[in-house]
Amino acid sequence: MNYTIKQVSDMTGLPPSTLRYYEKEHLLPEINKNTSGIRTYTKHDLDWISTIICLKNTDMRLKDIKKFVNFCALGDSTLQDRKELILTHKHTVELKIAELQHHLEHINFKSDYYETACKAGT
Repeated sequence: MNYTIKQVSDMTGLPPSTLRYYEKEHLLPEINKNTSGIRTYTKHDLDWISTIICLKNTDMRLKDIKKFVNFCALGDSTLQDRKELILTHKHTVELKIAELQHHLEHINFKSDYYETACKAGT
């Protein structure tokens, strides 16, 4: 099944301008265009967009996303490179989660403190 840029935008929450930017920056494989220049996206394109969103939302830098996409385009000879890039990013995300967990514990302590203080009236 093929999708229009509007449908992909609705499905992903990304504005069409972002999808066109990703295409311009070669983050997506070549997007099919009909004779009128209208873009059509495939399930494969949606999978790529999902991966890009995941990496971006976990704070991978655009240059590293480009590097990952380029490695993928080069084929199996870059499997080790892709693995190392993803493992490095995974480690960064895990550190961020640990930091956020620490902050959440502090917030939970404060929340419990104020719950007790409100019940005691002081």
